[in-house]
Amino acid sequence: MRRRRSQEPERPVDEASSDAELLRAVAAERTEALRLLHHRHAPWLRARLRRRCADPDLVDAALQDTFVAIWTDAHRYEVTGADAAGWIWTIAARRLVSALRGPAHRWLSGANTELPDVATAPSAEELVLLGIEHGDLGGALDRIPPELRALIQATAIDGLTVREAAKLLGIAEGTAKTRLLRARARLRELLT
Repeated sequence: MRRRRSQEPERPVDEASSDAELLRAVAAERTEALRLLHHRHAPWLRARLRRRCADPDLVDAALQDTFVAIWTDAHRYEVTGADAAGWIWTIAARRLVSALRGPAHRWLSGANTELPDVATAPSAEELVLLGIEHGDLGGALDRIPPELRALIQATAIDGLTVREAAKLLGIAEGTAKTRLLRARARLRELLT
């Protein structure tokens, strides 16, 4: 069982609470805060996950796993120092990749020599996501600083513009452009 992070009196949470306040309340095991986070973030998370995966069951499973992970790991949020929405999206994207791993691994391993059934074969985007997670690029992404990695993920993997990524991550657009240049240069070094 997790312990509460502080002995401070609980502040009420409501629609006006910031995401960071709600995450602190979730870390203190307050279910109403998780409900508010879900109400606030589930619609846009579902929309973005659907752009990456056509299987609604996998999207729903990834979304459910996202909020279970938020419930169990909310105490880690302040340690990362990330923007709350960006932190939540990172969890959701990784949960989708995890959901894709099961049946898709047979296509990656080459163990099945039959032609894939179009209805069950992973999409090209699903295979790319799996390749990023497990290939050289995934290892290189793990070795760059988190603030650079978040920007690469938001722009290259999620398809956001630099302006959208900056807004999502809570940084200035100029800062985002500089970090993106640094991230690309660092990835080039690591991959050559």
